[in-house]
Amino acid sequence: MKNKWEIHPAIFELKDDFEKGKLTRREFIRYAALLGVSVSMSGSLLGCAKEEKEQVQPATKAKRGGTLRVSGAVQKVTHPAQFSWVVPSNQLRQVAEYLTYTDGNNVTHPYLLKNWEVSEDLKTWTFNLRQGIKFNNGDEFTADDVIFTLNQWLDKDVGSSLLGMVGVYLSPTNIEKTDKYQVKLHLNKPEIAVPEHMFHYPALVLNHRTFEGDFIKKPHGTGPYTLELYREGERCVLKRRSDYWQQGEDGKTLPYMDSMEFIDMGREMSPQIAAIKAGEIDMIDLSDSGGTDVYQALKDDPTITILPSTTGQTRLLRMRVDMKPWSDNRVRMALKLCQHREKILALAYFGQGMQGQDVHVSPIHPEYCEKAVPKYDPEKAKQLLKEAGYPDGLEVNLAVGSGWSDVVRYAEVLKEDAAPAGLRINIQTMPTSQYWEKWTEVDLGITPWTHRPLGTMVLNLAYIADVEGKPVPWNETRWVDQEFSQLLEQANGTLDVDERRKIFCKLEDIQMSRGSIGIAWWRNVWMVTRNSVQGAEGHPTLYMLFNKVWLKEA
Repeated sequence: MKNKWEIHPAIFELKDDFEKGKLTRREFIRYAALLGVSVSMSGSLLGCAKEEKEQVQPATKAKRGGTLRVSGAVQKVTHPAQFSWVVPSNQLRQVAEYLTYTDGNNVTHPYLLKNWEVSEDLKTWTFNLRQGIKFNNGDEFTADDVIFTLNQWLDKDVGSSLLGMVGVYLSPTNIEKTDKYQVKLHLNKPEIAVPEHMFHYPALVLNHRTFEGDFIKKPHGTGPYTLELYREGERCVLKRRSDYWQQGEDGKTLPYMDSMEFIDMGREMSPQIAAIKAGEIDMIDLSDSGGTDVYQALKDDPTITILPSTTGQTRLLRMRVDMKPWSDNRVRMALKLCQHREKILALAYFGQGMQGQDVHVSPIHPEYCEKAVPKYDPEKAKQLLKEAGYPDGLEVNLAVGSGWSDVVRYAEVLKEDAAPAGLRINIQTMPTSQYWEKWTEVDLGITPWTHRPLGTMVLNLAYIADVEGKPVPWNETRWVDQEFSQLLEQANGTLDVDERRKIFCKLEDIQMSRGSIGIAWWRNVWMVTRNSVQGAEGHPTLYMLFNKVWLKEA
């Protein structure tokens, strides 16, 4: 174990908070990991290393061979940093990889990184790379690939959501190559969540020698599989590498499976449910789908494994504040007051989740500040509309993707419950792919947002401006509040959970009172496979971390 003076000094403050009951064991391990302390060392600090070791022992010896067949949309993709959806990342994360990974317990670990170190002020981050890793075309993974990838994120012409997340504290001139296998980041301001940002799903590490903007044309990654076929709307076929850098429990090179095949079966769930029941596919990728119909249909099937996760995923009722009538906060508040949250959760999602409070911070986030659930109040909404200059009510168009059954049902319930307030909602249903083409442009819509392990992450992605004062790429509502941004910047550099929660109490108040979103509920999610799929673990973002997944004989 490292000597005390080699460990970030905040670790001992965290340990003191744990001993005083301010942090759970999981929260201690999470924050210690962000400060560069391994899970095993965290366990040693808490006197429970044995428990950590026991948790990772394999239950059954893995077998090799076979093809995993997954139903999932095969979408048009070019630049991974431009991903706006999880499904293609689940396909291509088998080919290219991330510097870090966040597990199903929201603990972040090194991955392509051997480890990282962080200065006491949280402004200097040193990335130490694993050595001996090769891309699937034979090129060696080095610091140049990390720097190239980071610069892609920070390139405004690329338009990555990572620009909004990482660009607020890092600029290209502050990335230093110290040697072939080490990179230092000199941040403009303190940031605790740097390792977790490295696992944002568009953050695939690219080969600087070959990448020219379209990964499908030159799919060179460090992952366990190679891309053999990618045909939009049809299939994605992956084949096992023989020279991958990780080894299995049998001492041989991973992965265990020979291949993976993603089959685009459309957005209707009934054919996919029938296919998995019949054994024609092994898994349904629900990362960009509603999932409740699948859960209801398969939860009692003895041939199916369902791995549940409580998450910070949600369906976001979002309003463009730079467009009328949503530029008037009274109109925004009126619409939010028309959400009968208990009813929406019951009818749209079979009650499988938690009610929301119109703030994009989930109760499972460590810095969440508890708030009361707003009541359904159409009379107050009607009065706000009158004050805003709409005494006879208001007619609006609500854009939704047809592939998300829970989104469509949410819109239908909202339409019904908004009528007494004088809000006449026209639901504009469109193919999901069409919604993704315009999701940042419609004035009123419902957008799926996936889980992030820290509350700061999604707020930085969607509710601030860049260094030039323009809304960041994923700020789909164009809402920028100076007080909110200043408080969020303060929270980004605050390690102490209690102190950060105090800041979040203010952030949540601001977003609830003058923000641009409505959140009726937080979703439970499920990873759904046949029993033959072994080694898969549930994940709140439904990421397919399948390096060690294997297939047993039926």
